[in-house]
Amino acid sequence: MLGSLPVRILDDRYRAEALAILDADPIANVFVGSRVHAVGLDPRRLGAQMWGYLHDGRLTSLCYSGANLVPVAATPDAVRAFAERARAQGRRCSSIVGPVDAVGELWDMLAPYWGPPRAIRSAQPVMATSTVPAVTADPRVRRVRTEEFDIVYPACVAMFTEEVGVSPNAGDGGVLYRSRVAELIRAGRAFARIDDGRVVFKAEVGAVTPYACQVQGVWVPPDLRGRGRSVHGMAALVTEALGSIAPAVSLYVNDFNIRARAAYRRVGFTEVDTFMSILF
Repeated sequence: MLGSLPVRILDDRYRAEALAILDADPIANVFVGSRVHAVGLDPRRLGAQMWGYLHDGRLTSLCYSGANLVPVAATPDAVRAFAERARAQGRRCSSIVGPVDAVGELWDMLAPYWGPPRAIRSAQPVMATSTVPAVTADPRVRRVRTEEFDIVYPACVAMFTEEVGVSPNAGDGGVLYRSRVAELIRAGRAFARIDDGRVVFKAEVGAVTPYACQVQGVWVPPDLRGRGRSVHGMAALVTEALGSIAPAVSLYVNDFNIRARAAYRRVGFTEVDTFMSILF
């Protein structure tokens, strides 16, 4: 414990308890759950700290503290304790993301010390499906091959820059982002349609647990939008993901992106939760 605070940095002794919390809501917790399922809770392997909030000696809430700060099943008391720890150590994350109520409360407590943020995405619907799409899947959407990295990477940069507002090549020259894209390609979790050396649709499955996976980076070139490419491309990805990756497919999207939300609904996604993101 830290003094009298019922918060501690967890290690693998708490793995089963942490996974029980994460897997109780596998859609909302897929990002953090994927990390814990893969490597456990040791901070060196996790690449982050996992804070645990204990109530009457029992682990009840979590907070992933790495490049992202992500509260999990966080009660109001847990949010206050996590905010105190975060304030004490100073901001080390590039974003706070998670369920809208917990993130909103956390940010209210941290804003006087960490603000102003670069952007606040106050409502991001979480959408999910476990059903093979009824719409036609694009037969030319497939897993990206390792030798196609140089074709796909510029599309990944364009998507990231458009979505986040800064280039992933800023700062370290793109070293970490290039590594992540390459990792997803090697894992068979990067999907694209490539016509004559041009990416016309792409998306990745970024997080995977035994119960769910999360799609990220959905992108179509601006000049090809409005033609249904994302609908049929996502139908292909979802069909393959349900068959070979996880029994449920999820994503989250900005509430103001009406076109994307409509496209995902056509594929069979429904809104199941709401996230909030604070970007620094």
